[in-house]
Amino acid sequence: MFDYETLKIIWWAFVGVLLIGFALMDGFDFGVGTLLPFVAKTDVERRIMINTIGPTWEGNQTWFITAGGALFAAWPLAYAAAFSGFYVALMILLFSLFLRPVGFDYRSKIADTRWRSTWDWALFVGGFVPPLIFGVAFGNLLLGVPFHYDDTMRLEYLGGFLDLLNPFGLLSGVLSVAMLSMHGAAFLRTKTDGVVAQRAGIALMISAMVMMFMFAAAGVWVAFGIDGYRILTMPDANSAFMPVVKTVERLRGGWMDNYARWPLMWALPIAGFAGALLSMLFTLRQRAVAAFMGSSLAVSSVILTAGASMFPFVMPSSLDPNSSLTAWDVVASHKSLGIMFWVVVIFLPLIIVYTGWIYRVMRGKVDAAHIAANEHSAY
Repeated sequence: MFDYETLKIIWWAFVGVLLIGFALMDGFDFGVGTLLPFVAKTDVERRIMINTIGPTWEGNQTWFITAGGALFAAWPLAYAAAFSGFYVALMILLFSLFLRPVGFDYRSKIADTRWRSTWDWALFVGGFVPPLIFGVAFGNLLLGVPFHYDDTMRLEYLGGFLDLLNPFGLLSGVLSVAMLSMHGAAFLRTKTDGVVAQRAGIALMISAMVMMFMFAAAGVWVAFGIDGYRILTMPDANSAFMPVVKTVERLRGGWMDNYARWPLMWALPIAGFAGALLSMLFTLRQRAVAAFMGSSLAVSSVILTAGASMFPFVMPSSLDPNSSLTAWDVVASHKSLGIMFWVVVIFLPLIIVYTGWIYRVMRGKVDAAHIAANEHSAY
């Protein structure tokens, strides 16, 4: 139905949509976990916060699993390179994610202050660490990852875990944490009232301002402070070719090439700032749902800004630019992409409908009366 080049572009868009879906749906779960020690001061308030996401967080994980599966199936070379380069970081990510299900299930089983406090901090780690690692990883993608392919096409990674913790990577990590904290605070405003909603509003204002400052700093750094990548020559995009047969150069400001080629792309970073500002404005006007839509716009636009700036690069190599992985050479076979296209076309709408139905069933505020009425069944 589609030629190979078209499918490569479609799958670049699919992966982007799934990553944005993951950031939007699981992102506010991470944000609520990050804000747990700061917004809730009593056990009841902490239970209110946990129960805003407790019944739905597992469904939101569907987006994480789907995005990871799509990355493995559509971009096998990128999947292999990521797990070679970011192995320690991904292990830390997985262990932090383990803390969430056990934290949700066990925290309220025993009415002991130390027991519950321990699990509260575990839920904080499970909310704070994943967005930090995702942000640091994205920052290092923009810098270039120290890997290359040898003569037999074996991938060799020459970096270490501590190398990922460079200034730009850490800035990207702080940006990611602030962005999802804003998103989590916006979600809390839609699900709570009283003092928890009031403190969530303050957290939203602070995190939104931090996010905008970090986003602006990252933009200036990308434009003037780090090298981008540019493809000079490569085989026909409609063919199957290996990464090393193309030629790539590194140059200062190279990530701005796409903005010069397609000026409409400037709408993406502008929408990132606009979404955060709208979220703050609607919070001041006590319009919680509109504020959540604003934070969703900001999250989507920030991710799209990074992805569109790098296109068609997926994982640039700082050691050997010609080994960089792009949307043209990192993909599975033509037949695999064609079959998976129909899988996505059929099942992605089902996931969206299922997610919408879940939130319709679980609509409504969570408050102290709800916790008291469901003392033994609530998280």
